[in-house]
Amino acid sequence: MCGICGELFFDNHLANEQSVKIMNKAMGDRGPDHEDIYHGIWTSFGHRRLKIIDLSNASNQPFIDPSLGMTLVFNGAIYNYKELRADLKQMGYAFYSKGDTEVILKAYHAWGENCVEKFNGMFSFALYDQNNNSVFMARDRLGIKPLYFYKSENSLIFASSLPALLKTGRIKSDISTEALHYYMSLHAVVPAPHTIIEGIKKLPPATVMTVKKDGTMIQRAYWNLNFDRDAEEEKYNFNDWKRYLSFTLKNAVKRRLVADVPVGVLLSGGLDSSLIVGLLAQAGQKDLKTFSIGFESVGGEKGDEFQYSDIIARHFGTDHHKITVDSDQVLPSMDACVKAMNEPMVSHDCIGFYLLSQEVAKHVKVVQSGQGADEIFGGYHWYPPMLESKDAVQDYRNLFCDRSNDEFQNIVHEKFQGLDFTTEFIEKQFSMPGAGIPIDKALRIDSTVMLVDDPVKRVDSMTMAWSLEARVPFLDHELVELAAKMPAEYKVGNGGKYILKEAARELIPSEVIDRPKGYFPVPALKYIQGKYLDTVTKILKSEACRSRGIIRNEYMDVLLESPEAHITPLRGSKLWQVALLEFWMQKNGI
Repeated sequence: MCGICGELFFDNHLANEQSVKIMNKAMGDRGPDHEDIYHGIWTSFGHRRLKIIDLSNASNQPFIDPSLGMTLVFNGAIYNYKELRADLKQMGYAFYSKGDTEVILKAYHAWGENCVEKFNGMFSFALYDQNNNSVFMARDRLGIKPLYFYKSENSLIFASSLPALLKTGRIKSDISTEALHYYMSLHAVVPAPHTIIEGIKKLPPATVMTVKKDGTMIQRAYWNLNFDRDAEEEKYNFNDWKRYLSFTLKNAVKRRLVADVPVGVLLSGGLDSSLIVGLLAQAGQKDLKTFSIGFESVGGEKGDEFQYSDIIARHFGTDHHKITVDSDQVLPSMDACVKAMNEPMVSHDCIGFYLLSQEVAKHVKVVQSGQGADEIFGGYHWYPPMLESKDAVQDYRNLFCDRSNDEFQNIVHEKFQGLDFTTEFIEKQFSMPGAGIPIDKALRIDSTVMLVDDPVKRVDSMTMAWSLEARVPFLDHELVELAAKMPAEYKVGNGGKYILKEAARELIPSEVIDRPKGYFPVPALKYIQGKYLDTVTKILKSEACRSRGIIRNEYMDVLLESPEAHITPLRGSKLWQVALLEFWMQKNGI
């Protein structure tokens, strides 16, 4: 896992390294092991490397193959690179390194744009093809690896980090009206290609883009998630699906052991991370390092789930590390946590992952994590009502969204008022083919949009802040495709994740499977009081915030007066949502 960046210069403007040097420096935490820059005629690439696969310098980047006329910068991991390497060798290709980077370059030469369909992994990359005089960019199917870009009249700059783009000083940091509507409605999710900054885009998941020397940009999606079953799949019963699930999940976890360094697990004590530990133990993994974090309780709400992570650690004999954080540790780390965010991320557990990653990075460079299981296997409370929905768009909006359109229009300044972008977006997503019933529509939008730009982005940002690579087996695209085909009641039934729980019974202690649904608790950011309220008040009362003209001052005063009275339907703090946006903008000099 690494950081990539670059600039493409159009219409015979000569390439220079100025912005690439700035962006590369800004992404030092993403790749502390090596850095370099490639300077071509109209392209300039930068790379920061975290050595995980092929620890030698032979896989350093930018990776140049002069015989093929190609230069590559790549962020991520291709888990099936050894199999692809063998295929390419049979086709006559010679390899000079032992890693996955060179496999991407040779695969593109062999199969063109369709090479991405052969990759199992997480990736974003940019490849300069001298023969076609174009740059080919791609992002993995579930958007695990980020790729941001900004196009001006004369060039296009791109990076793994949005703040790195801002560091160039070349982007007018206006707030996008459409993105602000999403942020305030979808608990900080801003769907691709949008970002909160007008003009900065992110390449959507499962998308490739070719950029030509004249500035022409051509995008296409190469994968979509289909919930429709064929005639043979309609015959499968529950046990058939469970058997396929166990097999596919086992392979997904095993694939993510592909590394030349040890791989640990973030063990929350929930079903998902516990199942990963169990499958690794079953596969014969020895001396597995596991990590859990907990916070002090606030307002009677417990801040840790150690009782469950302890059960799993004892059951499988892991080398377990428990990190306990009191409130005095959270606030001093909040500035750095917010600065590490690629985009404003309102979820309370950002600080949890940030502090957890800080400790984990002292022991390992790679971890597996359980993100995605709730979206893929129907674990959230808003799914069961969608089984009986008669108005999918409105029911989903009522169950999921932080506020109505009317509320949004009333709390923002006039220049941000207008269309109901969020409802329009949900309507567009729900009208796409491949998901016929309301529950499947909800599961698809959550799996391909909300998951990508909330938990996935959050984990990438917080782990990379400490040069730690996070791998997410529940987002193996073969597993996601399998889960999509399963009848919805097999997923949503029995309190959620029904079939996943039943598949886990052969491996995981029942007290973990049948426990009440947990989460990553940071109570102090839900029930904002004391020093936390003082900090939030300082942010929202600042001259920068009051003069910014986004959120009405009187609304911020209402939130500050009674924070606990303003909680979203998904149990988040509306005060923290508003404060975090302002906090992030201040930390990025906006």
